[in-house]
Order: sequence, then structure tokens, then C-alpha cells
Amino acid sequence: MQDRSLSRRTVLASATVVAAAATGVVGVTATPALASKRDAGLKTLISKMSVEAKIGQLFVPYFYGTSADNPNQFDRERNLRELGVATAAELIAKYHIGGVIYFSGWANNIQDPHQVAELTNGVQRASLALDPGIPSLISIDQEHGANVRIGSGATQLPGAMALGAGRSLSDARTAGRISGTELAALGIHQNYAPVADVNVNPANPIINVRSFGADANAVGRMVAAQVKGYQGAGVVACAKHFPGHGDTGEDSHTGLPVITHTREEWDRIDAPPFKAAIAAGVDSIMTAHLQVPALDPSNEPATLSPKILQGVLRGELGFDGVIVTDALNMRGVRTKYGDDRVPVLALKAGVDQLLFPPNIDVAYNGVLAAVRSGEITVARLDESVLRILRLKHKVGLLDGNPYISPREVDRVVGAAKHKAAAGRIAERTTTLLVNKGETLPLRRRQKKLLVVGASPAFPTDANRTSVPELAKAFDELGLTTTALATGRAPDAAKIDEAVAAAQGRDAVVVLTDNVNATSAQRTLVSRLIATGVPVIHLAVRNPYDIAHLSGVRASLVSYCWTEVELRAAARVIAGRVEPRGKLPVPIQRADDPTKVLFRSGHGLSYDD
Repeated sequence: MQDRSLSRRTVLASATVVAAAATGVVGVTATPALASKRDAGLKTLISKMSVEAKIGQLFVPYFYGTSADNPNQFDRERNLRELGVATAAELIAKYHIGGVIYFSGWANNIQDPHQVAELTNGVQRASLALDPGIPSLISIDQEHGANVRIGSGATQLPGAMALGAGRSLSDARTAGRISGTELAALGIHQNYAPVADVNVNPANPIINVRSFGADANAVGRMVAAQVKGYQGAGVVACAKHFPGHGDTGEDSHTGLPVITHTREEWDRIDAPPFKAAIAAGVDSIMTAHLQVPALDPSNEPATLSPKILQGVLRGELGFDGVIVTDALNMRGVRTKYGDDRVPVLALKAGVDQLLFPPNIDVAYNGVLAAVRSGEITVARLDESVLRILRLKHKVGLLDGNPYISPREVDRVVGAAKHKAAAGRIAERTTTLLVNKGETLPLRRRQKKLLVVGASPAFPTDANRTSVPELAKAFDELGLTTTALATGRAPDAAKIDEAVAAAQGRDAVVVLTDNVNATSAQRTLVSRLIATGVPVIHLAVRNPYDIAHLSGVRASLVSYCWTEVELRAAARVIAGRVEPRGKLPVPIQRADDPTKVLFRSGHGLSYDD
């Protein structure tokens, strides 16, 4: 046993020495000659791996629990039921897993930064116990804004569309750097961000505010800035969802969307952000589970399409980094094939990493059977394993110490300077759409506020909701605030209660969330306006809400409802800072979508 451990360390160390010598320092791009030397060391490591170990390197599964080897009984039972093993450590050992993904909420992987760090250390202990002992590339979906996994304790940053409204490449890069620095301190080295989709469909049910906007070239610049921010902090960035998910009216989690763009439209609308990401040196790109007939007339989902992945992404765009699937449990990729065939077809299409298989045993053994039958060659496996090991080398996972220091967590995660920077960035994103009669900023005498309306919970903390949190932000600015959450579908009694509560107030701030033509939120807003009390509307998610509201004298967009965006909106409303955001998407009229209500680039200041 001691000799085997020594052998594992020797093989890993020899690969690392050659790779490190090739680049000099971690994260520095090698010249072709030096890259060749690096790859020689990594290929030596690959030559020591069994076929089973190589297949395991390709998978990035989920698991339940806050601990890699000692989850609570409930999570242990869920692991046994869904994964066939009790713990993440057993999962890694059984399938030679090369990476895992963390989720908050349903998977119960995330409670606080110190727990995440210990979970990471447990995952790495399990990985290093294999033969050869190769550390795991741990990943996460930490886009910020509406899509956050690590909440409490970490710095929260504006999401993509908010950054798009801020129009600052420096801010986008800084946000990526702050997020990447904190993720790296937790031992997370692959983040599935930034979103490179161009949201040209206001009804898009899945991308929407996760996109930087509707202008392909502007989105491309923001994507490139974030790629540089993340990767400059030592984290693998991942541009998603190739070949573009911005013009869908269907969610690929529940169906198989079709992008009807012509090839010329795809080149003009969808491709630029991915080209910009590749030019910025993005390390990984995620596929989309959707059909694009203009790119592949066979209508295979992009994840399973050699024409799209090998022909367009690798061939035409020249991307030679890691291609990772979107989650393989999504309906969009499971409509035509069984869960044993999907990963096989994805690998044949050109994928390297297989994310979130719905049944790891079925998926793993499906690939193993394909290799044993010759459908997938060992050389094809080696190609993907090499790309993955390049990433592990680049982020320092092959330097012999993948473990996380609690002291580093305390120093970096949620640092005061990070939170202060996030607040400043958010203040530059809040967008003022309407300000009739100089309703805003609030005047000194307007001290008594009612905050009312939709109150979505924070993405990682259901105990904190938008209405009371915004009211708290106003109170901290010296105002006297009453909070009344009426929800996204207020009934007549709730609306009556809100109208009564508005009496005697100096102003009402009403929050909306995804208003449509039949939404009861419209009735709430109109009834509040009828009271004669000044009403300030704040869309806490979609900028498109204003198209369904009439008679509003002041309207703003925060693009999300997390603490950093709500505090920024409060400061803008109270006049502590100027509104500086500009719409990154056009807003069409609700009664005639062919006409524009507010153009992209619209955004008022208090001087207008």
C-alpha cells in the first residue's frame, strides 16, 4: 500500500514538474514549444491511467450533503437511492470521478464558506486516494444576480444584465475577478459563467436577465471582460450556452427548443460573444440542448451534434479548450436517446466533460461499453482527458497541494473591500426609465415610505425576501418604512390592504416581478396610483415589466432582487447616488410589439 501511494505521488509529481517547467508559473499561457513539453508530462500521466480512470475524468456529477465522507442521514439515503453510494467520497472512488459540481438548496452542498472549504478538502482527499491520485476539478454555477449558489458569507455581485446596464468593461472584469478570487479560495476552480447568450427574445423563459443584453457585440465585450476577470483570478471560465440560447421561447430544462435563425442571423446575433470569449482565451465552453437547423439540418441537439461542435465550434471558430455539456438531466437532451446513449453521442460529437448525468451508473457504463466495443476509441478518450488535465494544471491542481486553508477563506471570502466594490458596481447599474415631474429623487420631507409588492426570496436564502430587505435598506438611510409583501399574484384582499397602507405615506415603492398582460400586479400598481400618493415602481427582475404598466410617474429597474442590487436601488431612489444604468435591451410596447417603448441605451439621470 505504501509503495502504491509512492508510485501515485511520483507519477503525478513527474507530470507536474514537466508541465510547470513548460510555463514557468501557473496560469501563464505557454508558447507552442513549451505547451508541447507540458503536454508530454500530462501524457505520461495519462499513460498510467486505466480506461476506467480515463472515463471517470470526463464526468462531473452531483451528490448530496455538506460533507464528502460524513453527510447527514437524510443526504446519505438520497445518495444511496440516486447514486448507489452513500457519500461523495464513495462516488469518486467507484467511478474514478474527475470533477464534481456543488449546488445549494436541493443538494445541500453549501451552508457557509468554511463548510464549503472543508467539503472541498474532503473531495480532494477522496480524489488523491485513487490510483493515480489526480485532484478533482470542482465546479459551480455562480453567475451572480439571479443565479447564485454561494450566498451567505460570500460577496454578492450584480448579474449579467445589470452589468450590461452599467456598460463598464472594467466593472464586468472586476466582478469576475472578485468572484473568481473567492471561488478559488474555496477550492472551486471551474465556474459555469459568463452567459454568452444574446437575449433578443423578451419572452425567453430561461436566459433573460442572465444575459448581458440584446446587442451581440456589446455582449461579446462584456463576456470577454468577465472571462479575463475569472481566469485572471485562477478560475476556469465557461462561456455558455453554445451555439446560443438567447432567442428561445422554450426552456431546455423541460423541452427541446429550436433556434430558427438563418446562418446569416446566427453569424450576426449568436456567434459574436463566443468568438469574443475564444479571443479572450476562455478555457471552457458549455453546449446548449437545442436544435439549430441552419447549423445542423439533422436537428440533433447541439450537445450531440458533430456538425455544431466539431464543425463550427472547433473547426470554424478554432476553439481547442474543454467543451462541457449543459446538465444531462435536462429534457432537451433526453428527448431522442436513452441516458446510456446520450453521453456516448456527446463524446462522439466532440464533448470533453459530461455534466450532471441523471444516473451516473447508467451513463458511466454506457461510455465504458462504447469503449469496449470500439465505438469510442481510447485515443478519443485520451484527447478529452488531456484537455481536462491541462485545465487542472493551469489552475494549480497538479502542484501537490489542492487543499484549502481556513485562514485563506477568512482573508478572502466576503472581504470588506470586495463587498464595497460590489456595492459601487451595483450603483452604476440601476436604471431609471421614467421620472415624470421630478418624482425622484425623494425629497427631504418624504420620510414615510411604504414598500409593497412582489417579494421574491433571495436565491440562496428563502428567509430573506425583497420587500422587507428593501425596506431595511431605506431605514438604514434614515427613512421610516413600512413593508407589506403582496406577492406576484396578489388577490383583491391583499390589494385592498396595500391601498389602505398607502394612506398617510409620503411615497410608495412598489416592486414587480415578471409582469404580463394578465398579471394581478398591474391591478396593484394602478390602484396604488389612484390613491394620489407618489408611486415609485421598481422592477426587480425583468426590465420589460414597465410595458404592462400605465400611469407610472417613476420607474426603475434593478435587474435582480439580491441585497447588493436592492441597496443600490434604495440609494438611487433616496438620491444618495445618481442613476447611471442604461437599458441593455429594447422594451417593446405591450399593445404593439413591433413598436419600441424604450430603446436600448435609454436611461435617465436626475439632471434630465
